Amino acid sequence: MNFPLSSLNFLGMKRAVDLLFVLAALLLLWPLLLALAALIWMCYGWPVFFCQHRPGLRGRPFLMLKFRTMSESRGTDGSLLPDAQRLTRF
Repeated sequence: MNFPLSSLNFLGMKRAVDLLFVLAALLLLWPLLLALAALIWMCYGWPVFFCQHRPGLRGRPFLMLKFRTMSESRGTDGSLLPDAQRLTRF
């Protein structure tokens, strides 16, 4: 069957295929992701993830999760140090 690009059926199928590929990728990569999370936790402590709300489609916010690559180091006045000084080896 041929669906026009604006069809809800096409968008539903695209979403299903996207979710299928994401699930397959997670099944393959979970040992690597778990090892990376453990390494960050052992070297830099908690939290392992950096969480931030970002604007998404049509401005609707979503929660973005990334592995943490910067420390929470602060200066004597309590403010965060510059980014260059807070970068980790990762």
